[in-house]
Amino acid sequence: MIREANENDLDEILQLYLYLHETSIPEDSEQLRNTWNNILNDANHHLIVCEVEDKIVASCVCVIIPNLTRNVRPYAFVENVVTHKDYRKKGYAAACLNYAKQIAEESNCYKMMLLTGSKEESTLNFYRNAGYNSSDKTAFIQWLAM
Repeated sequence: MIREANENDLDEILQLYLYLHETSIPEDSEQLRNTWNNILNDANHHLIVCEVEDKIVASCVCVIIPNLTRNVRPYAFVENVVTHKDYRKKGYAAACLNYAKQIAEESNCYKMMLLTGSKEESTLNFYRNAGYNSSDKTAFIQWLAM
């Protein structure tokens, strides 16, 4: 089942993020709870999860960004695409991305963007098969100090 996250999903999502690039779960703090509440209450922030037998096994985030160009049409940014290692290659992340695309289309977005740090050909092909390309734009990232 593909759906948007609800207030009870935080712990499972944090566990799932250990398969992304996190090395530990953040400590339960006011900052964590405030961030979680901000995500849940932001109409433009969609944390999408795939549930299999009552367990969250894949997820992605889709943020709709208001925009003054392209006839005042927003665009979507997809991030934190992840699948639990025991559930990979079953279409769960692809289903999350399809759900994100539906949200973007319903929001009248003119494009969706996605960045990956992976250089693995299988990961890049996964995104290509999901409809993304790496030839239209060049991405630049500037990491900020902690």
